[in-house]
Amino acid sequence: MKLSDFDYYLPEQLIATAPLKERHDSRLLIVSDKLLDQQFKDISKYISPGDLLVLNNTRVIKARLFGHKPSGGKVEVMLERIVDDYSLIAHVRTSKSIKLGMQITLPELEVEITEILGGLFKVSSKIPVNWIDYFDKHGNLPLPPYMQRQAELSDEERYQTVYAKDEGSVAAPTAGLHFSKEILDKLEAQGTKIAYVTLHVGSGTFKPVSVENISEHKMHSEIFNISQETIDKIIHTKKKGGKIVAVGTTSMRTLETVAKRGLVAQSGETDIFITPGFKFEIVDKLITNFHLPKSTLLMLVMAFAGINEIKNAYQYAIENKYRFFSYGDAMLLTRKESNHE
Repeated sequence: MKLSDFDYYLPEQLIATAPLKERHDSRLLIVSDKLLDQQFKDISKYISPGDLLVLNNTRVIKARLFGHKPSGGKVEVMLERIVDDYSLIAHVRTSKSIKLGMQITLPELEVEITEILGGLFKVSSKIPVNWIDYFDKHGNLPLPPYMQRQAELSDEERYQTVYAKDEGSVAAPTAGLHFSKEILDKLEAQGTKIAYVTLHVGSGTFKPVSVENISEHKMHSEIFNISQETIDKIIHTKKKGGKIVAVGTTSMRTLETVAKRGLVAQSGETDIFITPGFKFEIVDKLITNFHLPKSTLLMLVMAFAGINEIKNAYQYAIENKYRFFSYGDAMLLTRKESNHE
């Protein structure tokens, strides 16, 4: 398929640049045989007792740092992942080309470029650093570029899910941002089970697809973990005839990675690239936001719910002024039966 098959026009005013007052006040578009407008606070009507809701409990790091070169030139360092106590893999932006050995002064820390890795760089310190604490103290929350603003104090709470736990992401698993504690309590009270996976979202999630033939796109790799407790809940739910409901594309990618590698507790890296024609093995329903044109996430939802179904849903959402992207509204999708193995 071609990249142009996944394009659409979005009026700029529909991009949500700030959260609503309450998490669950967002709208919810039910996409099945017909389109149905709902409020996210009513999500429990569409998830049954005996179903399993799978959430990604990653926590966003304040992953953007600002520093300068010895010459005084400004440098921005955007974390991709922590290597060890001495090194990071990061995106580095400066006004001139970046060379091996380039020195960077960050807040209370001197680092240098020790390896060039395509569009990424290995950034190293001569002394050991507790990077999580360092970023928490000196970093800035990395809001998506399309918001066109710096993070504010309120974002530090609202750009995290209420169940965020394991630090490691540079972007929020945004479908989870709609869930309040009240919604989760209501789901559990009606008999819906809840399980967690961890997938640390890398900055590659913002990287545009640059090839017209999507089969030539190299998917970025991200770190994930799934516990035996979650595996057991999946097996039990399937055995009892319940549905597996993935909250967000990150939970979906984790679950379908595990399905391909064996339904056992595991951790590792995944670069799974889900496009139309993919055979889904675990997930039955998907809660997700509206995604950018020509993005790998839009390809994923089309693979899951059907190309024409998603195109129609997006057109309907635009006509009815739904809010798009990270702080936007949500959809509930059901797997198209032809996409199940």
